[in-house]
Amino acid sequence: MSTVLTDKPGPSAKQIEKIAYENNKLHKRLCRQVGQAIGDFNMIEDGDKVMVCLSGGKDSYALLDILMTLRERAPINFEIVAVNLDQKQPNFPEHILPAYLKELGIPFHIENQDTYSIVKRLIPEGKTTCSLCSRLRRGILYRVADELGATKIALGHHRDDIMETFFLNMFFGAKIKGMPPKLQSDDGKHIVIRPLAYVKEADTERYAKVKNFPIIPCDLCGSQENLQRKQIKNMLREWEKQHPGRVENIFSSLSTVIPSHLMDRAQFDFVHLAATGEAVPGGDIAFDEEPCSTGTVSGIIPLRNSENDEDDN
Repeated sequence: MSTVLTDKPGPSAKQIEKIAYENNKLHKRLCRQVGQAIGDFNMIEDGDKVMVCLSGGKDSYALLDILMTLRERAPINFEIVAVNLDQKQPNFPEHILPAYLKELGIPFHIENQDTYSIVKRLIPEGKTTCSLCSRLRRGILYRVADELGATKIALGHHRDDIMETFFLNMFFGAKIKGMPPKLQSDDGKHIVIRPLAYVKEADTERYAKVKNFPIIPCDLCGSQENLQRKQIKNMLREWEKQHPGRVENIFSSLSTVIPSHLMDRAQFDFVHLAATGEAVPGGDIAFDEEPCSTGTVSGIIPLRNSENDEDDN
């Protein structure tokens, strides 16, 4: 007697409810983290016109989506305009972003500039194109911000990007430098903000799937990856796997800098340092104890896990 094969049953009502709960929890967490970053660094002010740079990747889609949500809740008024730079890459699906943005009902501008040809002409085959591509894109976006009257330029870099950049500069540039949540642009005319500064990449990946964003891959360099950044990304993932909490501590350290305990003479006046006979707030004892000497596992101080924040429930 033959067996009749049937399709697997779909998720139960309870499973659907659980999925909806987890998705809502993720959305609330992203809104809270983005809102906190905006508040901590005064990224957006009343009357601002925020130009959201939309690449077609998961992070910039998430940024636009969350900013639209926060705009409805914020006690201040600000505008959002989405901007995409069409770099004339071969086979670029130029219809996707306009269709998506029209459906959202949000103002947008598509800037058409053939930077692809410039990059291919100037960079030898097989070499990394990201640096030149980034510089060209940055200059164009500054000009577009002027033309649109934007007061802030919002980029979709997240927490992982910030940490990777920190280690890239340390390992390959011999400097302590990161990717700040807010900075003045190269030309001195604009303020660039990164509202996803507190957001994990894993969350933007999951959120993109939940929202079903129409992702557009970057094919300018054949999906070429910056090998140095890839090394750093793998290093951080391995650390987090072997020593849970280490990456969290590293990220926290970026906002807890003590210049007097480093070696940059431009940041601290070591030359004229003299004993005053008075205790110095934030100072340290002459012979420091080893950090994290309280018996914590692997020298890592447990931090509060945002996954379990009460606000998420």
